[in-house]
Amino acid sequence: MKEIFTSIRYPIAIDAALGRLQEESGYDAHVDQLIRQVLFTSPGERINRSDFGCGLKRMIFAPNSEISASLAQVSIFEALRRWLGSVIDVNDVKVKAINEVMEIRIVYLIKARQERRYLNLEVTI
Repeated sequence: MKEIFTSIRYPIAIDAALGRLQEESGYDAHVDQLIRQVLFTSPGERINRSDFGCGLKRMIFAPNSEISASLAQVSIFEALRRWLGSVIDVNDVKVKAINEVMEIRIVYLIKARQERRYLNLEVTI
């Protein structure tokens, strides 16, 4: 059965074969995109929602330490709960500071499908 769901892919791109905007491959990819938007948008970056985002990009300029990792962990958890609480349940967020890399592991449940998903990111500090 074909999934009836469409979402414009982010970052926006053109599908050359079809001559239109690219779409996400499915609902799980759409939710992944939403999470990434929350994580990498800094508060104040959106005009009409000045408090939207987590501000993970700002942490690039902070020293990479266990304190930074703890701050990032709390910030990520709270931002996802606040902005995507109707879409996902955040089960766990782990952040580790390893040399110049911040490893982020998020475990969440997509509410509409009751699917447990994982997102692993490495942010270079």
